[in-house]
Amino acid sequence: MLVNMVSRRVRQLSLGHRPLVECAPGLREADIALTEIANKKLTFESTFGQNGTAEAPARVVLFPGVTSSKKAVVKKKAA
Repeated sequence: MLVNMVSRRVRQLSLGHRPLVECAPGLREADIALTEIANKKLTFESTFGQNGTAEAPARVVLFPGVTSSKKAVVKKKAA
């Protein structure tokens, strides 16, 4: 949850949103976001399970293994 909050806030700050806390010059967006969270200026609200129903689990996408129709050619070194 913390990583998601910080990444979203960093994106907002990078796009020009103003910090919600006083910060020293030179602080990066992640530092500002963490300071805002520590000072309880940012909160989150979970939407999981609202309206009496749970969200469907995320669909798992299986990636096929790397296969090749060509056989590997082994070159022999000349002696």
